[in-house]
Amino acid sequence: MAEFFDALNDDHRAFIARQPVFFVATAAAGARINLSPKGMDSFRVLDDRRVAYLDVAGSGNETNAHLLADGRITIMFCAFESPALIFRIYGRGMPVLPQDDRWAELAGHFTLLPGTRQIFEIAIDQVQTSCGWGVPHMSFDRERETLSKYHAKSSDEERFGKYARRTRSIDGLPVRNPTRAAR
Repeated sequence: MAEFFDALNDDHRAFIARQPVFFVATAAAGARINLSPKGMDSFRVLDDRRVAYLDVAGSGNETNAHLLADGRITIMFCAFESPALIFRIYGRGMPVLPQDDRWAELAGHFTLLPGTRQIFEIAIDQVQTSCGWGVPHMSFDRERETLSKYHAKSSDEERFGKYARRTRSIDGLPVRNPTRAAR
């Protein structure tokens, strides 16, 4: 039932474009496995072997810490409507922050959201499709606006000063933080 591919094809791109949510998993030696849901129209296919997603400051920065320590990342999309499908992207990721040279190029692929902290760029090792028959049918209602509203009412100093003071992940791994707001 599972099929593996070395790169994204047109069917994969079309499937990704239809999904309102995806899941990100990372791990590092001695640390918890981090698994996070994402939405907010924050995922982009850059080419057949590279993808990226926009990260908005939230409760932690585990993906940043894990990618700096280990680099491995898995992205998973699930079809909650028909036809059933699970789609995984396996790769190596790197956080790109507003102060980094690559920021302007990557940021051009997104509409930056209030609280944008970094973009995770992923070099694809392999992609996998599987049946998804165990995933329930659900329909998308709307995006939550709470996080964007929170960041929109805060100043850059309130948002980024608070996060810049966090130099470690919840497991004590070092993180890189923005030194300026995303523009």
